[in-house]
Amino acid sequence: MIGKLTGTLSDKNPPQVMVDCGGVGYEVQVPMSTFYNLPALGEKVSLLTHFVVREDAQILYGFGSAQERAAFRELIKISGVGPRTALSVLSGMSVADLAQAITLQESGRLTKVPGIGAKTAQRLLLELKGKLGADMGAPLGAADGAQSDILQALVALGYNDKEAALALKALPGDIGVSEGIKLALKSLAR
Repeated sequence: MIGKLTGTLSDKNPPQVMVDCGGVGYEVQVPMSTFYNLPALGEKVSLLTHFVVREDAQILYGFGSAQERAAFRELIKISGVGPRTALSVLSGMSVADLAQAITLQESGRLTKVPGIGAKTAQRLLLELKGKLGADMGAPLGAADGAQSDILQALVALGYNDKEAALALKALPGDIGVSEGIKLALKSLAR
């Protein structure tokens, strides 16, 4: 399979780009988050890819980060969510925002994405719970690994994702792991 393309960006027509790799132009569908971070035409570009083969088409999807590609792959595993819908979700929100919406079970944030209705949003929340989290980008906008470690520790202690995320939100941003766990446990004990 084609896992990565590195070449010259020869065309940009949202949501499609063309990457020239040694004289062969690959048409690649990308989410808008990746599209906005692409270099100028004629510049070198590298995209991680996911190749989809259907009865009537062979489509290459490209991503600027491993987290985006992993989130895309999790999304398309869900019944009723195809590659176009997954691309739409990733165009409408960052991977960190998606992980946060899943952690906090906020279907309203998902329904703001074009093509996602209430039923699909509920299905996404249900099926992605526990699959998109700290490894999919920084949940809750966490700037460092300490916040992620605190969140993982609270979940390991038996708190659900929502409780752990709410406790984490109340902590100062520059707190250490052990002190953060202590303060989070105190706030959860109330």
